[in-house]
This record gives sequence, structure tokens and C-alpha cells, in this order.
Amino acid sequence: MPLSEHEQRLLEQIERALVDDDPKFASSVRTGDRRLKARRKLQLGVALVVVGFAVLVGGGAVAGSVLVGVLGFLIAFGGVALGVFNYKTATGAVEAGGGSGSSGPSAPGRASRGGRVGRQPLKNRLEERFRRRYDQ
Repeated sequence: MPLSEHEQRLLEQIERALVDDDPKFASSVRTGDRRLKARRKLQLGVALVVVGFAVLVGGGAVAGSVLVGVLGFLIAFGGVALGVFNYKTATGAVEAGGGSGSSGPSAPGRASRGGRVGRQPLKNRLEERFRRRYDQ
């Protein structure tokens, strides 16, 4: 079902407000699906863990080289870190957690826990701005 002209204008205003308010976020949203990129990084992390353990066992235990064993451990550790940092985004836990109760009284508290004290999330600010325009 296509949008009406009024709805299209409102959507364009929201998009412009988003670009004006947070251009970095707007460009990251336009570039593609964050979950797909996070899944690729998660897969790369798993592959690095496997390769790291292979180097650790093959070079450290079989060949007896401490340097190769440490290198294998560092590769595996980097793979685990890459997987941990991208797990929530890859599984969609970020979107599922952010959607529940975001317009209630818990939203400002959630923003203050994220480090931005006293600032509402972008979605809430845009909704409030839309309501003010619509009421006028």
C-alpha cells in the first residue's frame, strides 16, 4: 500500500531531521544491514579461533616453539574478542532489546546508563518533534 503525499512529506521531514541530528548514524543506516556485517565478523571470529587453536597446537605443542604457540593464542584470543563484540548485533538481540518499552518512563534511564546523561534516544526525540508538529 503506497504512502499518501502527506505521509511521504512527513517521512522526508523525519529523514532530514535524522540527517541533521546525527549524520554519522544516518550514513551508517544507509550503508546496509548491520546484522549481516556483524554475522560476517562473527563468522570471521569463529574462523580465527579455529585457526588460532590449530597454530597453538601445531606450532606450540607439536613443534615445541613457544613463539608460535603464543602467536596461535593471540590469534584465537582475537577471534574470541571479535565474536564477543559482534554477538548481540549478529543475533538481533540489540533490536529486540531496544524495541520493548522505549517510549515509557524507562527510556531516559536507559539513555543515562549508556553514558549520555539527560539526553533522550533519537527515536524518542523524533517522535516528540512529530507530535508537536502534528498538534499545531
